[in-house]
Amino acid sequence: QLGDDYLDIVDYAFPENGLEAFKDGKPLATQSLKKHLGEDNIKRLVKFILKYISEIDDIPVMRGTFVEFRNGMLNVSPVGRNCSQEERDAFEKFDNESGLRKKFVSVLEKEFADLKLKFSIGGQISFDVFPLGWDKTYALRFVEDKGFSEIHFFGDKTAPGGNDHEIFEDKRTIGHTVTCPDDTVKICKELFMK
Repeated sequence: QLGDDYLDIVDYAFPENGLEAFKDGKPLATQSLKKHLGEDNIKRLVKFILKYISEIDDIPVMRGTFVEFRNGMLNVSPVGRNCSQEERDAFEKFDNESGLRKKFVSVLEKEFADLKLKFSIGGQISFDVFPLGWDKTYALRFVEDKGFSEIHFFGDKTAPGGNDHEIFEDKRTIGHTVTCPDDTVKICKELFMK
């Protein structure tokens, strides 16, 4: 979303909710889902997810890459990350009407309570799975004692259950709900370019 050179143009960067942290383009810290959960638990989780997805009968389309393993989380997409924009839009409409992702998350919360995981719905087609405490607030540990008078956060899924909610509501941040990059630019200009 920011381009390949983003590490060169910002002081701090926190991909994967801050589980990878960079200062001035250099790595600060890395945390790993693989180390934290272990391969057996990851396989158990992925197998359950794939089986659940395979049994969804009324989903509009299925396009592949249903589970994407990232360093600090799993990203789960019932429609598949390989869907086109048109299919993405159709799935979002379907999900808003059916509550598929909310139901799926509810099932996973019960089935994997022993792993102490957080399931966070974000974007149009997916939800993230990560250990409790590994939400976007994780990144704040790297800047909260650096003397910043304010930390602003911009996100589109700031309502409860959204993947931006925890950091949006965190007392250490000033949260802004946006719907597109232009909203972010507009608010930044209003705040910082007076």
